[in-house]
Amino acid sequence: MSTNRIAVYSGDGIGPGVIAQALRVLNAVQHDCAELTLEFEPLDWGVQRWERTGSVVPDDFLDILRPFDAILLGAVGWPDKIPDHVTLAPLVAIRQTFDQYACVRPARLYPGVRSVLADKGTDDIDFVVIRENSEGEYVNNGGRLRRGQPDEVTIQTALHTRRGVDRILRYGFAMARTRRSKLTMITKSNAQAYAYVLWDEILEELSAEFTDVETDRQHCDAAAMNLVRRPESFDVIVASNLFGDLLTDLGGVIGGGLGLAASTNTNPERNFPSMFEPVHGSAPDIAGQGIANPVAAILSSAMMLDHLGAASSAQQVRRAVEKTLAEGCHTPDLGGTLTTEQVGDAVLERLDA
Repeated sequence: MSTNRIAVYSGDGIGPGVIAQALRVLNAVQHDCAELTLEFEPLDWGVQRWERTGSVVPDDFLDILRPFDAILLGAVGWPDKIPDHVTLAPLVAIRQTFDQYACVRPARLYPGVRSVLADKGTDDIDFVVIRENSEGEYVNNGGRLRRGQPDEVTIQTALHTRRGVDRILRYGFAMARTRRSKLTMITKSNAQAYAYVLWDEILEELSAEFTDVETDRQHCDAAAMNLVRRPESFDVIVASNLFGDLLTDLGGVIGGGLGLAASTNTNPERNFPSMFEPVHGSAPDIAGQGIANPVAAILSSAMMLDHLGAASSAQQVRRAVEKTLAEGCHTPDLGGTLTTEQVGDAVLERLDA
């Protein structure tokens, strides 16, 4: 049994609070299970570090992270104190430098949780969005001319490569084979005739190879409509960096709320550490109140267990979360009254139930 070293970047706002509960669950699981050993190393990075030093992370933060087996991230950002693009820059660098090209974000409506879609139930909302995470619209490629002048010009250029599109679609096809064998690709090829026509062409090529998987193409605006209108028609969604980012927030909300939305930034080849994080962000408006929902962070830690080869432990955590939610143990975002820690207690109580 090997030891897995986990870098814990709790971050800002509600991040430290929800990660504390995820760590409690992970420690309980590994205490009772022989399939994994986890060593956690906390990283004092984020807005508080920026207030002390003028930098969110140390200059060599990538070198610090590189030897770890995984990164567990809480949330980053505090817009009233520091611009979001400053706090997000290290995350984008981590994703791109460590080639975490598969951002996987499940959306599932759990028993005991209501969706904002009044006529949809647990059988209707169960899909996964796979976001291409290494290129696309989030590549820092462009510039500004005549800054602050009336005739200022900005250029922001997206980057799409055949290699990048091919590998994320292959990843999506492989996941579809483990689920309901349907893949929907999201583009805007009717308006962006270079980048997204390339996506269309590669999907057509791969469809001939993955004949057992049903394929579908939708433009991003239609997909947003259809996720609200008929979410049950989706299984695995593959999208570019920007479109995937937008659709996963929508998926999180219709799946009960962002407090339940887990994610992973994965390097499938395992050449670098992968990063696991809740989708919800730092929520400074409720920071320090002890009412943030820790479920997304706990489910993200379950995805980390899967990645580390501890599938039975990951499933144990997911079963405990499902029981917790089904029995009405909810934080205020889900209409409940429990605190962050109390929901953590409830999950711990149900780990072996």
